[in-house]
Amino acid sequence: MDSPGQTAPAPTVRTVPFGPLSIDVDDTVLLPRPWTYAQSRWATELLTSLPEGDVLELCSGAGQIGLGAVHGTGRRLVMVDAAPRACELARVNAERVTEDVEVREGQFDAVLGEHERFVLVVADPPWVPTQRVGEHPADPLWAIDGGIDGLEVARRCVRVAAKHLEPTGRLLLQLGSREQVELLERPFTWVGLEVVEVREEGQEGSSGVVALVAPTTRSS
Repeated sequence: MDSPGQTAPAPTVRTVPFGPLSIDVDDTVLLPRPWTYAQSRWATELLTSLPEGDVLELCSGAGQIGLGAVHGTGRRLVMVDAAPRACELARVNAERVTEDVEVREGQFDAVLGEHERFVLVVADPPWVPTQRVGEHPADPLWAIDGGIDGLEVARRCVRVAAKHLEPTGRLLLQLGSREQVELLERPFTWVGLEVVEVREEGQEGSSGVVALVAPTTRSS
């Protein structure tokens, strides 16, 4: 029996590979998946042609997607997550790249400046519908529960991206299916964004999709 005032043991930290990086994780954050690595590599590809500017990662967790994206690019990275433990791990992992990295703990609007702008926003929000989170017992609940339709946090990411993207910037948004991307078409339109491309990674039953989103172009 635990004695009064005894604290729970700290989660066991382990180091896992993520491309060329080594990432510290524990049971409080999501482990790297094939589609998260694909999202990170796609982001790196985009940065070769995007103009100069900073990168923003929303729902960063331990930070592997954003860190992998900027590794070797010289780009400044801002990572945002509401979970204190995730931010602790992200700060440790940020020491493994030479780029300037800042980790901010809190809600998006509270930690991002009104006039901050980014050439690339990378987001990995929880996208599992609440009624289906039991299908993923190995994953921390806070990191996968996306609300009734799985898109509650994703919609917030879309609004934040629209507000903080440079006019020629891009958003890389991870979701669970192409159907979820389609469900966000109206929210994208409301904030002046449109889906440019969708890629699917992984195998049936264990996969994710990444949508490339850009400011809407209108002919004069």
